[in-house]
Parts: sequence; C-alpha cells; structure tokens
Amino acid sequence: MSGIEQAQSVGIDQVNSRVSAINLFLVGFLVLFMELACIRWFASYVVFLQFFTNVVLIASFLGMSCGCMAARQQRDWLGYFPFIALATVVAALGMFAVYYFWRGLSIDVGGQASPQEVFFGTEYRNPDVAQFVVPIEAIAAIFFVAVALMFVGVGQVLGRAFDAYPNRVLGYTLNIGGSLAGIVGFSMASIFQTPPAAWFFVSCAGIAYLLHQNRSLTLLRGGALVVLVLGIAVPLSWIAPTQSVRWSPYYMVVHKVPTGSIVVNSIGHQSMVPYESSGGSYSLIHLLQQHSGGPPFRDVMIIGAGSGNDVTHALRHGAEHVDAVEIDPVIQDLGREYHPNHPYQDARVIPHLDDGRHFLRTTENKYDMVIYALVDSLILHSGYANIRLESYLFTQQAFADIKRVLKPDGIFVMYNYYRQGWIVERVAAMAEATFGCAPIVLSLPYQETLKTSGPAGFTMIIAGCNPRIADAFRQRKDFWLSSVPPRNESVDGFNLPAVAGSQDPHPGYEQISPTTLIHDGGEVLSTSDDWPFLYLRGRLIPDLTIRSMVLLGVLGVGLVYLFLPKGRVSINGRMFFLGAAFMLLETKAVVQMALLFGSTWLVNSAVFFTVLLLILLANLYVLKVRTVHLLWHYVGLLVFLAAGVLVPLDLFLSGGTLWRYAAPCILALGPMFFAGVIFARSFRDAVNPDLAFGSNIAGSVVGGLAESFSTLLGFRYLLLLAVAFYLLSAWSPRLRRAGA
Repeated sequence: MSGIEQAQSVGIDQVNSRVSAINLFLVGFLVLFMELACIRWFASYVVFLQFFTNVVLIASFLGMSCGCMAARQQRDWLGYFPFIALATVVAALGMFAVYYFWRGLSIDVGGQASPQEVFFGTEYRNPDVAQFVVPIEAIAAIFFVAVALMFVGVGQVLGRAFDAYPNRVLGYTLNIGGSLAGIVGFSMASIFQTPPAAWFFVSCAGIAYLLHQNRSLTLLRGGALVVLVLGIAVPLSWIAPTQSVRWSPYYMVVHKVPTGSIVVNSIGHQSMVPYESSGGSYSLIHLLQQHSGGPPFRDVMIIGAGSGNDVTHALRHGAEHVDAVEIDPVIQDLGREYHPNHPYQDARVIPHLDDGRHFLRTTENKYDMVIYALVDSLILHSGYANIRLESYLFTQQAFADIKRVLKPDGIFVMYNYYRQGWIVERVAAMAEATFGCAPIVLSLPYQETLKTSGPAGFTMIIAGCNPRIADAFRQRKDFWLSSVPPRNESVDGFNLPAVAGSQDPHPGYEQISPTTLIHDGGEVLSTSDDWPFLYLRGRLIPDLTIRSMVLLGVLGVGLVYLFLPKGRVSINGRMFFLGAAFMLLETKAVVQMALLFGSTWLVNSAVFFTVLLLILLANLYVLKVRTVHLLWHYVGLLVFLAAGVLVPLDLFLSGGTLWRYAAPCILALGPMFFAGVIFARSFRDAVNPDLAFGSNIAGSVVGGLAESFSTLLGFRYLLLLAVAFYLLSAWSPRLRRAGA
C-alpha cells in the first residue's frame, strides 16, 4: 500500500471514528429522552397503562437489545422507525377514542370486583358478559411489542457504533454522557411543563439526523415524522373547547372548566366544589370536633391538598395555620387559579409542593390535626418499581411520623373511596397499633357493619387518643350531616330536631354513626417501608402480574430470537446476568431514595443522574487503571449487597443528617460503582461488543420482570435476586473460557 493510500485509509478511519463517537453520544441521549417521553405519553393515552409503566420501560430495553444484536444485519431498522412510531401512536389514540366513545368496551384490570390488587378508577365499567371485555394484559402486550420495535433502529445504530469505535470503554463513556444529557433534557422539559409535541419533536429530529447521516432520509420517512409530531401537537381544545390540557411531571391533566372537574391520564381525579353549594363531607371532621365540645383545629396539615377543597373547609371552620402539601404542581396551580373560594390566596395557608412523607419527616411543626385528603395517585412512582406516589404514606413508619408531629391531643384523619373493606381494616389496624387507641370508622352513606372481604365506599378513619368524638357518639349515637355545608353551620348535628309528619326525620341530612368492621377471614397485614403495598391483598405476586410476566417473557424471548445474528443461538452470559442484576440495583436505589427524599419526579431524575455519574466514574477508573481484578470488585459489590439485605431502612429514619441521609445513600448507591467497573472491564474484553451490549440490555429486561418479586419478598430481600444474578455472571462458563 502506497503512502497516499495509507494516509487515505487513516483519514477514513478517523472520520468513521468521529461519526461513531457522535452516534454513541446521540443515541445515548435519544434512548433516555425517548424512553421517558414514551413512558409519560403512552401512560396518558393507553387506558389504564399508567398502572403498568414498567411495560414501556422494559419494552424500550428489549428494543435496544434487539437492535444491538442486529447491528451486523443488512436490513436498516432505523428506516422503519417513522412508520412503526406513527402506527404505535395512532393505535394509542385509537384505543383512547374507542374506549371513550364506545360504552360497550370494558377493560378488565385484574378483576376489580374481588381483586388481589386494587387499581383506583378502573372499576367504573365492571366487566359484564354482555360487554366486550379486553384484559389489560392483552393491551399491554400489544404496546410492549410496538414500543420495543420503535427502539430497534436506535439500538442497531448503537451496536454499529460500538463495533466501529476502537476504544470500547471510552465509547461507552460517550454513550453514558449522552444519557446524562437525555436525563437533563427531559428534566428541563418537565420543569417547564412542555407538551408532548416538544418531546417528540426533539426525538424525531434526532432520528431524522441519523437517517440523513445514513443517506436514508426519504421524503416518505420525513413526512411520517412530521405527521407524527403534528398529530401529537393537535390541542384537545380543538375537539373540546371547554377543556384545557396541561402536562405535569406526572400526568396529562385535563381541566373541564365549566364543571371544575380535573381528569388525569383519562381517569376522573377530583373536582373543585364551592363551599356554598356542596362538599359537606369535607366539613365532617370539623363539625364533629365542634359539636363534641372541642375547640377549632388551629394548626392543620393537609397532605394531598390538591385543588383546595379540604383547605377551604379547614379555613371556614377556624384554622389559623394550614400547611397544604401537594405533589403535583399543575393541580396545585389549577386550585390557586380556579377554585371558587380561592383558598390558596388566604394568608393563613402555606402551600408546599412536596411529597407528603418527605414533608412529614422534615417538618418540626406541631399540629392539632393531620389529614390525608383523598390521597390516591393514579400512576406508579416510576417504571422501575411497583409503588405508587402515595405508597410511603401508608406504612407503619409513616403513621409513626404523624404521631410525632401531632400535639398531645391531636388527631389524624384519613378519608377516601377505599374500594375494599380489607384496605379499611388494614389502615385502621395500623392506626390502632401506632396510637394505642381504636380509631373511629365512618362510612358515607352510613353502614352499620363493613365486611372486610367486601367492597367499601367513602370511608373516614379518625385516629389518635383524643376521646372527645368517640364519647360524643357513645352518648348520642347519631350525627346528621348535610351535603350543603352552610346548612350545617346553624345546627348541632348530634341534636338535630326531627321534622314532624315526615317519613324522613331529617330531610336533606345524612346519618353518620361509627361503623363496625367485621373481620371475615385472612391475616391482617401491616404495610411497612420495606413492603409498602397498601392495595395488595397479601404478600403475593398477583395473578395478573404472573400472567403478564409470562406473556411479556414469551414475547421478549421471541423478539430476541428473531434479531439474534444468524447461526448464533446464545448470548453473552456474563453481560446478560450483569444487566439483570443492575436493573434490580436501580430499583432498590429508586425506592430507597424516594423514601429518604420524597417520591417526586425530581428525586427520580436525580437518582438516575447519580447512577449514570457513578457508571461514568467506573469507566474512567477502568480507562486509567491498567490492571482491574474483577475478583476484588465482586467482593466489594457483594459486601455492599449483603449490607443492604441485613440492614433495615428503619435504622436511618432518625438521627443526624449524615446518618439519616448520607449513610443510606452510600448503602444504596455504593454498589453501582463496583457494578460499573465489572461491566466496563467485561465489556472491554468481550469478543463482539454489539452482542455483548445487546445481551446486557436483554438481561435488564429479565431484571425488570424480576422486580415483581418485591411484592412477595419486599425490597430488602429483592437484593437476594441481585446477588444470585451477580454470582451467575461471575460463574458464566462462556466468559470464563473467554479469559474474563
């Protein structure tokens, strides 16, 4: 080869290396950004998928894995992205339209008539043989495959870039840098409450660049990307002029202006009701206090303050200071702007945009009353764990936090449509264990008894050891409440005179008396910070979850087999098990940080950002250190994991700042560095980087499915599965033969 030819060859290699570096960074950005965008958008439009956002997360990992494995195929899967993405979005919008315009369609979510796990808002259309019933797992499976196929193209670009880049660890570092940029980018989009059209515009622009780079950006593909963005950008107000839509970091929030109702992710959530005309149940606890001879509640904390109904009634009944805690900024803003009584403008109210448990743990104030005001989120805390935004409010440790902030004669009040009697019984039992006094249970409408094996409606639970209200009921038995609050102001609800000559002794008023819980089978389980599953009947993996795991597992195996290189029926064992274990480490980190700092989207983003930083540090360590002995890093990793299993989180819930925050953060995040070093060294030495990376992401899919065991084991002992996966990765015969 002549000198000129050698120079040309070096120049081409340098150009290819530069292009690969750009692609590694860009794909890292796109994958994280698109993954978060898909989780948010599909949860809003695919009916009830918000309770199973891990389906979208796992699908994105699966698609990436398949794409990496297809890196050496001739077929260009990125070219199919515009059409697959457009078809998937159209299917989601079609699903949304069919469900709301065809009343005969019913979605069965785990049999909510007698459920193993309760999903709020899914029971409004009870499955009926006369209706067309679709199981949610079938819907989840369809979108699982569709979303996975959306990510195959970018995965293929990533696999080819790894093949072409000479330094694998440095290439992986670039990819992690892109992922960090993706986290920051989507976090900024959430802060500014940008609509989905902006998210998909960024994603489609990145895809268009990659297609252009590959000289495959045709007019048809570009047109499909434009139609996709424009279709998502169509405002709901064009279809329903009386409705406004805003996107909070948690929900698609629809405000129906004439009625004041708020719908989130297509499920009715709350209504702003004027004090003058409705909402008597919000006044009930204040009226009971007044008519049993107690003073007004002066200092009040309201968790789940929402759009302000509970705040309004507290103010009307004499509250002098109200801490109104709400996690969703859009719902809080709607209450501030549109509530007819303007409670948030009152000088006595201090709004807090925070997670309720975090506020409880950090406040030093003392209260006459703490209220859980219809606390029920309609979405998971993240796609990594099967906990909801309010899960850590309903644990034995959370109730202890409430006891700490109450004044000596203070009370704790919870009310909601709890759906099942066993949920009411569980909450009441935990309240009694915490306060040492049996709570008062009130059902609206009045029920003399409530079977714990049957359904439950609107229920108020009054906890604490102030006996005044209980004594008033023992002396006078009944209280009478009007649904129109002003009608209650001039009467004593315990001594309401009967109307002579009327079949209804108190027309316009509803009877209120304590309800007796009838325990009819099964152990009463308490929830804890390690097992925070209030809406799960017992320590079990629900049948719905098992069916979904099997279905998604079969589909995942089928897709991986389809995209494996020809003649290869095996994957990189060590990288596979490393991916499965690391997914469980992330799950544990996410839930532990949520407990420490709050179940907010910002905490989630900070956790993922920190995890990526630790991986970045691990990569730099492998780049700088000449000899990396995996044995010692495995030992360090397993020591951290053993500590995570053996040390309960309760140990860190009191004490100084370093003990309460730094120690558990190190315990949760420390293993990430060792895991990152093991991955980077193994990736560096793998024969085929595309197959190795694809195997690792395929393992993440298995880890995501294995997270379901948390409902059986709790989160501490879920780490035992991670330990098993890491031991399997160390043992992997294939990699031992490769000299790793």
